[in-house]
Amino acid sequence: MPRLRRLRSLARAAAILACLFVVPVAAEAQEPLEAEDPIVARVDGVAIHKSEVIEYAAGLPPQYRQAFDQIFPYLVQRMIDLVLLDQVAEANGFSEDEEVQARVAQLTVTVVREVYLERLVAAEVDEAAVQARYQTYLEENPPSEEIHASHILLESEETAREIIVALDEGADFAELAQERSTGPSAPQGGDLGYFTASQMIPAFSDAALAMEVGSYSKDPVQTEFGWHVILVEDRRTQAPAPFDEVAPELRQELQGAAVEAHLAGLREEAAIEVIEPEPEEAEGAEETEGTEETAEEEAEGAEEAQ
Repeated sequence: MPRLRRLRSLARAAAILACLFVVPVAAEAQEPLEAEDPIVARVDGVAIHKSEVIEYAAGLPPQYRQAFDQIFPYLVQRMIDLVLLDQVAEANGFSEDEEVQARVAQLTVTVVREVYLERLVAAEVDEAAVQARYQTYLEENPPSEEIHASHILLESEETAREIIVALDEGADFAELAQERSTGPSAPQGGDLGYFTASQMIPAFSDAALAMEVGSYSKDPVQTEFGWHVILVEDRRTQAPAPFDEVAPELRQELQGAAVEAHLAGLREEAAIEVIEPEPEEAEGAEETEGTEETAEEEAEGAEEAQ
């Protein structure tokens, strides 16, 4: 019961705000079939269908859309309020109001622009274009080899060679890393996880790439961080991301490029003039400086006169 009461309170607050700010998502104009889209309320003979309530709810925040069944009765009440507002506004001539007409004109400009761009990118960027871009993506991101390695970082070559001797005598690599390594991976037994050659310092990655799985370096590897003893634990080939994973990003990239190219073409054909503002602020600053200097001179003159 407390949860339902909270949902009702949230729904009531959200619905009141939505009554003022939510704009229903556009839908195709058609007469709904009552069997598929039942009437949920009537206001002075005006029918409100369930589909209209669903459309209205689409403009609410996600947490309210997810609780649609619980807040449905309250959404119906808000739809009734909207119809009442529509009727009284129309009766008072608001459709012809100058402010209303100005806002409608501005919205018309915005919608025309949006629909124009939507149709532009739909024509320019189809599924074939995205597939072609994915092929380029595969060429740009070939399969890469990853290495799983651990290391023991030490301050001197001498200490590193002592570690190698201990490993030759059967010491456990992870235990030595926890006890002796000065690197941040020491608590994890020196485990660095999987990485590609480009993610590590060349001296380190070159040494690791030259080693067999299961082997440790027989000579310490020096980098700017110190001396490393490396254990290669595994190798694998990292394939490029599958199409479904990167398609949304590639599609957005192509759409952006299509819009930019279209705008560039429009700019070439248009006579564009950018009017630079007059440097009023700079002139004002100079005048202020002059005024301050004059005031100082006058003050000095007054002192001399005294």
